Amino acid sequence: MKSLSKLEAIMWSVALPGFPQLLTGQFLKGALFVILEFVINVNSNFNQAIMYSFLWEIEKAFTVTNFQWLMFYPCLYMFSMWDAYRVTLKGKIKGTYLPFVFGAYFITVGLMLSPKIKLFGISLGPVFLPMLFLIPGLTVGYLLRLLLEKHFHHRETEIT
Repeated sequence: MKSLSKLEAIMWSVALPGFPQLLTGQFLKGALFVILEFVINVNSNFNQAIMYSFLWEIEKAFTVTNFQWLMFYPCLYMFSMWDAYRVTLKGKIKGTYLPFVFGAYFITVGLMLSPKIKLFGISLGPVFLPMLFLIPGLTVGYLLRLLLEKHFHHRETEIT
């Protein structure tokens, strides 16, 4: 079984959910993530939405997007990424899931709000706005993780 660094695990997950699992010999889990990514991607028309977004044809991106399917994507993406990251930690996983969970949550909220929110009068669409929502999601999750670690570390030192 090949081992990956934290950065390798995250970067392979960014490329395609399931790749790190396949690289580390977790073939069933990796295949499941790849298949789910493909099914969600195709049914949500996500690649078309990405293409139109990068061409700055935001209305076309909204038109082709199947939001019912696309709302599954952030959770799959972030869970696959956390799972790959978790394997690199070799047991030291307290609270590591929080930034990933909050990231998925905030991306999903950004996706739901994308038809309504405009920044400086410009709609960022179903791709760019959710991507922006990842930043506060990761920040909230990381800060919550730090607070919980501090709280539990403080309680452990009181007990001993």
